[in-house]
Amino acid sequence: MYVRPKKHLGQHFLKNPEICQQIAEALTGFQGYKQIIEIGPGTGALTSFLLKRKEFDLFLSEIDTESIEYLKAYFPEVRQKIIDRDFLSLPLNEIFQESFAVVGNFPYNISSQILFKVLDFKEQIPEVVGMFQKEVAERVAGKPGNKDYGILSVLIQAYYQTEYLFTVSELEFDPPPKVKSGVIRLQRIPEQSFGCDEVKFKLVVKTAFNQRRKTLRNSVKSLTSIEVDTSLPVFNQRPEQLSVAEFKSLTNLLFP
Repeated sequence: MYVRPKKHLGQHFLKNPEICQQIAEALTGFQGYKQIIEIGPGTGALTSFLLKRKEFDLFLSEIDTESIEYLKAYFPEVRQKIIDRDFLSLPLNEIFQESFAVVGNFPYNISSQILFKVLDFKEQIPEVVGMFQKEVAERVAGKPGNKDYGILSVLIQAYYQTEYLFTVSELEFDPPPKVKSGVIRLQRIPEQSFGCDEVKFKLVVKTAFNQRRKTLRNSVKSLTSIEVDTSLPVFNQRPEQLSVAEFKSLTNLLFP
């Protein structure tokens, strides 16, 4: 049975079993989860190694009908756990009553959206191990002062410890993408006081980076109706210079 990779679904099937094994073994069971969902399993290259992790209960999210038939034929043990819906539309809190991890060779065309979906369900998702386009992986794991550091970096790192694990050559896929890939691991920061209003924090981060060439004095001052002392050093900086903690402090300055 042959599954044709479909461009409109962003399918690039991973064919190196050693890399699949590395991704499967990168799941640590952090904070004690027992269930995992693999996004876009395709022909099951990674699935076969995830099934060897007997401590986990595996679910699959796949919308390609050819892939679903393939998975049912070759992985009968997960026939009843294939969810044939777009991951971005899944009511995850209804499917999973407890905490769960997210893993996969993520379709490039929705990889950033997958991370924003993870943030929506962050209370239930203690760990993520995923393969992304290298540029996206570097952005997620980026540090202040780095050109890769942006909205995604700050919002993810506000809730997760991020670790760039390894780079994967385009030649390890069928068909090969035009870019290299990167595998990252996210682990949820233990619950604690966030330190500022989370909705306002997101607003400040997005507003600042949407005008990233401007200093914060010029980009975020309009967010608040109160008089703010813009002579403070933070307002002379650009958004990529601020750490997550500094963005929280800035949020409290603007919304005391």
